[in-house]
Amino acid sequence: MDYAGQEDALQENPNPFALVTLAHLQTRATRKDPQARFEAKWKLVQLLYRRGWDKQRIIDLFFVIDWMMWLPEHLSEQLWQNVTTIEQEKKVAYVSSVERIGIKKGMQRGVQQGEALALQKLLVRRFGALPASAVEQIANARAELLEVWLDRVLDAATLEEVFFDARH
Repeated sequence: MDYAGQEDALQENPNPFALVTLAHLQTRATRKDPQARFEAKWKLVQLLYRRGWDKQRIIDLFFVIDWMMWLPEHLSEQLWQNVTTIEQEKKVAYVSSVERIGIKKGMQRGVQQGEALALQKLLVRRFGALPASAVEQIANARAELLEVWLDRVLDAATLEEVFFDARH
């Protein structure tokens, strides 16, 4: 936070940690505005490409920025389209299709873990300490099932109602 207000200087700074700091500031500034976050993240990705860094450094920094600046699926897809365009324009594929698939799967895993954690917190807040079986059920659930439970958690009168008919 010491660098708030120094965004222009951070953009020009060649130190990779300047971009990470800028990503942090932009993440905080756009936490309630997905479109603004998309635009800020896209600018950071463009900066990565303009630095002339080697492929691995770009990928490593992209992972950090991508983790910090989560986007809804439709904006994430738009970002990938933009990255593909910039790669084609530069005729340099910094992120291969295999790496892209790995990054996407990692993002999906991260979202699923975040949903599981959010569900646990909501359940504890609503119903008190969770039995080990509920924690295990959440940890092993598919993303679709987590979404169903997240939808139910606010209206359910009991913990059992949240997980009711979970097999179907």
